[in-house]
Amino acid sequence: MTPLSICLHGPESTGKSTLAPRLAQHFGGVPCVAEFGRAYCEAFGTDLTMADLVEIGKGHDAKVRGALAERHYPVILDTDPLMTAVWADMLFGRRDPWFATWTATADIYLLFDVDLPWVEDGTRMFGSERERRRFFDLSKAILDERDLPWALVTGAGEVRYLNALSAIERLSRT
Repeated sequence: MTPLSICLHGPESTGKSTLAPRLAQHFGGVPCVAEFGRAYCEAFGTDLTMADLVEIGKGHDAKVRGALAERHYPVILDTDPLMTAVWADMLFGRRDPWFATWTATADIYLLFDVDLPWVEDGTRMFGSERERRRFFDLSKAILDERDLPWALVTGAGEVRYLNALSAIERLSRT
């Protein structure tokens, strides 16, 4: 089965934004939907409200729907509204009801481990080892809650990329 969408999922500073365009290129220059939340925070700041998170989720969803309409698969997603829901958990300890109603999940999720060094970039917030582990655990939990197909991606540099490709191949056969 060729997946229609592959979502890179997990905490900050785990290589998602680096690997997303590379994976898109690997699959023949397929669409790659950049992380909407980053652009939002760069434009409006990082003092986020729950309403901001819902807007980020909706904005990302609209971009994904547009990319899927191009019918050039698989579309590579640098996160999705499930990741924004995890941000709500991290920031507020709860989620807006909108996140529970969102159902346009990806076909495959790659969960990126926190085995890379933290890199501050001006929009990231959760850099301590404890926070990163909590962020990872919540990221995994939401995939399990939704019973979504996912694989863990570990390693650095080329190894991480090859592990991501291997995970995609493995999940595409199921």
